[in-house]
Amino acid sequence: MSTATYPSPSSAVEPDAALKPESPRQASGRLLSLDAYRGFIMLLLISEGFGFGVLSNYSGWQWLANQVDHVAWEGCTFWDLIQPAFTFMVGLAMPFAFARRTAQGATNAELFRHVAWRAFVLIALSNIYSNWGRTGGLKLQFINVLCQIAFGYVLCFLVTRLQFKAQVAVAAGILLGYWALFVAFPGPDGPWSREGNIGALIDLKVLGYNYPGFYTTINFIGNAITILFGCWAGALLLTKKSHAEKLRILLLCAVAGFAIGLALEPFIPMVKRLWTISFTFFSAGWVILMLIAFYWIIEVKQVRRWAFPFLVLGVNSLFVYSLAQIGIKGWLNRGLSSFTGNFSVFGDLGMILQHSLVLLGLWYVCYWLYQRKILIKI
Repeated sequence: MSTATYPSPSSAVEPDAALKPESPRQASGRLLSLDAYRGFIMLLLISEGFGFGVLSNYSGWQWLANQVDHVAWEGCTFWDLIQPAFTFMVGLAMPFAFARRTAQGATNAELFRHVAWRAFVLIALSNIYSNWGRTGGLKLQFINVLCQIAFGYVLCFLVTRLQFKAQVAVAAGILLGYWALFVAFPGPDGPWSREGNIGALIDLKVLGYNYPGFYTTINFIGNAITILFGCWAGALLLTKKSHAEKLRILLLCAVAGFAIGLALEPFIPMVKRLWTISFTFFSAGWVILMLIAFYWIIEVKQVRRWAFPFLVLGVNSLFVYSLAQIGIKGWLNRGLSSFTGNFSVFGDLGMILQHSLVLLGLWYVCYWLYQRKILIKI
């Protein structure tokens, strides 16, 4: 991990450069809407639900509490869309990053070395964060979002070297193969069994244990398709098509994602923890709709200043994620609670204020870096 001043090299995980709120496009071709979208997702990723979980105790507000928590197994809430949106953004940035490096003379071999190195660093960081403060020995894992991104990043790079029709064919083959793997080796309750599915068996054989929450390492296969969807969306945004045409294509893709996901659900349940095909398409519909909203407001309507708080997080997304992973957020929460008393005067609703204050503290750290044009990147 290194620090740099703007403008900086483009990144599939981090943006190319800090962007002033009034500027619609970076010099490297990156769109402000993409950085704002990334910042929005990062805010959700580190927020832990903004403390809205306490609303489950209040009549009429249980629906909101449910939306900031993952479903136990089948189904999809807003909170289940955060990781798909984050990984979709990784893919969305890839065409911009690779186009810039190619314009600078990079060959496919040099691009692959860059991709492989970044993937290795992401896996290393993921395991450092997951073992941070751990007692009883280190434990290797590949389920953290950074590991999932690393695997999908390499796979999508290889796929996107092909012609588009071949990319679609490969993506379809990957999804069919992923489905067939679970069907061919079902668990005690069928292919999509919580325990004993093929993903769990592979983890038990390779790692010697199963992840809590019924997640599996091979989830990265479905996740990679989400990243690939992002690559295709990014390639579309790089074209010279009009805003209206780009938005129309994206909207058709979102509708297709919803339609395919819902059509498959009776046969393949929507399980984020296994990243099933139905979840892959259904979640893609939602994250593309989010992209449409950011792109339309910022790039088409040119309403940009509201996005500045998100940009501050978006240009240092890996940094703020790292702060949350190594416990800085908890440390900040404990320190602030000495002065706020967790806003207990408001009862359990005070947790919402406490969470908001902690997030504001993390945001200000990123703002301090933003003011000094410092980007911490891989």
